[in-house]
Amino acid sequence: MWRDSRVLVVSDDPERRRILQIVLDFLGEEVLFSDRGHWLADVQEKMEGPHEVLTVLIDIQPEDQALKMAESIAHWSHDVPVLLIDCKLPESRQLDDRYRHQLIGSLNWPMGYGELSDALRRSQVFKDQQAQDSGQMYRRDAELFRSLVGASRSVCEVRHLMAQVADKDVTVLILGESGTGKEVVARNLHYQSNRRDHAFVPINCGAIPAELLESELFGHEKGAFTGAISARPGRFELAQGGTLFLDEVGDMPLPMQVKLLRVLQERTFERVGGTKTIKADVRIIAATHRHLEAQIEEGKFREDLYYRLNVFPIEMPPLRERTEDIPLLINELTLRMEQEKRGSLQFSSAAIMSLTRHEWPGNVRELANLIERLIITNAYGVIQVADLPKKYRHIQDGEEYQEVQEQAVRSQLSWLPELPTAKLPVNGLDLKDYLDNLEKNFIVQALEDCSGVVARAAEKLHIRRTTLVEKMRKYQIQRTDGQSEG
Repeated sequence: MWRDSRVLVVSDDPERRRILQIVLDFLGEEVLFSDRGHWLADVQEKMEGPHEVLTVLIDIQPEDQALKMAESIAHWSHDVPVLLIDCKLPESRQLDDRYRHQLIGSLNWPMGYGELSDALRRSQVFKDQQAQDSGQMYRRDAELFRSLVGASRSVCEVRHLMAQVADKDVTVLILGESGTGKEVVARNLHYQSNRRDHAFVPINCGAIPAELLESELFGHEKGAFTGAISARPGRFELAQGGTLFLDEVGDMPLPMQVKLLRVLQERTFERVGGTKTIKADVRIIAATHRHLEAQIEEGKFREDLYYRLNVFPIEMPPLRERTEDIPLLINELTLRMEQEKRGSLQFSSAAIMSLTRHEWPGNVRELANLIERLIITNAYGVIQVADLPKKYRHIQDGEEYQEVQEQAVRSQLSWLPELPTAKLPVNGLDLKDYLDNLEKNFIVQALEDCSGVVARAAEKLHIRRTTLVEKMRKYQIQRTDGQSEG
């Protein structure tokens, strides 16, 4: 299950349930099917509670029975959104106030992938809003979950990894492109750790000149160098008891890498020009947009330091690989603008779809900047495709949502090579073993082509580096100077 919740489908029609299973499987949702007489028992048996339900799809006729089912859902939980199938939303006077807000939409049968996907996005926004209102979500100002909003598989994996390591006093290495939210993850790890009552101290290792970086990290004594007119503590001292965030550690000069390695090993340091040994009681979180394994191969990063930092890696996905999160991110960013009294925005479905087709080289930071720009030029307006800056216009206003989504799916699959048609042996075969061997062979070939550099092989296979490492472990593929199998 890649969400923290499932879709509950209450339907008495086996054929419609079969079709819904196909559509929801395609969208990557985990589904629990039941009928009107057994839904509560099924939920109690297979779920821990309402928090595990993303939304309820009610496919029951006649309409009055569907509304009765919606009321039953509301009695069970006030926080679960409900979608009706082939049932018009009743007028306000026909609704009980206790569940009026939970009926978030009605879908016509048959429905397309785009229509259902849009409804599920609305469901996630509803759930997030309910959790926020009840105080169950993160504190927005303190924990800064902005870039972690989303329900995509990759973001759920990041949140899962964060939950595993937040309260562990181990070094974390956050990998990912610029603008993906690496510092957001670092701050969240700090605020969820036992060190939350002490300082979180960031330093950008690539933005400080090499000759000043040592002083910035370790501090200096008076007269240590020209211009040192007084003693000054460094970032390690400022972070005592808390967390030191080494941003862009991949840009750190090699001489400083040696000194950082010593501090990580011995947990002590001296100020520049000083002799007093100071204990370093800090947790180290590092981040970089560079492929450190490739940097090691090129002699630009120390391998021993890499292994000291890479105790627990977390890889941030680029926005172009989690475009299904864009509607939720837009909702989060505009909500912040509203809270700051800077205006409000709404986006048409066509505008949102156009944004999902953008490459987002600047990732979430680029999206945030776009929202800020639009709220200045179109405050309180509804954003159409024509209102977007030219480079974000990838479709035309009015283009069919279903058609656009199908084109997007085809484009995502267009990189796949055409494979020869294989014939099934007369005596059959073990399909799992066959596919495992095929996957293993492709991994071996990719590693050979990339001289054993895992990061490059992962790019060639269009998977994340951590996923490739797991598969190498599964198939006992060992990496040496070149490539061999274990």
